[in-house]
Amino acid sequence: MGTSILTSTKKILGLAETYTAFDTDVLIYINGVLSTLTQLGVGPLEGFMIEDATPTWETYLGDDPRLNAVKTYVYLRVRLLFDPPQSSFLLQALDEQIKEHEWRLNATVDPAFETEIIYDGGSA
Repeated sequence: MGTSILTSTKKILGLAETYTAFDTDVLIYINGVLSTLTQLGVGPLEGFMIEDATPTWETYLGDDPRLNAVKTYVYLRVRLLFDPPQSSFLLQALDEQIKEHEWRLNATVDPAFETEIIYDGGSA
């Protein structure tokens, strides 16, 4: 059994799995982030959304370990929407982490970023 997207996001936000008062908010924010990831080329081409705790990270990402950063990215984006920091320094730090993750995830899935390995100083 895989790890639930909703449950793991709630956990990292500090919400108990059984506490459902904010589930609608968290679901809306997660789906917004998943939409952004679709635009970055991450996840299924047709998009992906969740409505409860059933969908798992494995269902969304498959078994590609290069996409593990998606979980952190979703948390960072949901955290900013759900519980934004009061400190401008922390806000800036989170924004920088988000931008870094966006670039790296896009580079991971964009075939234009793939490079050929050149051996013995030869050309590709």
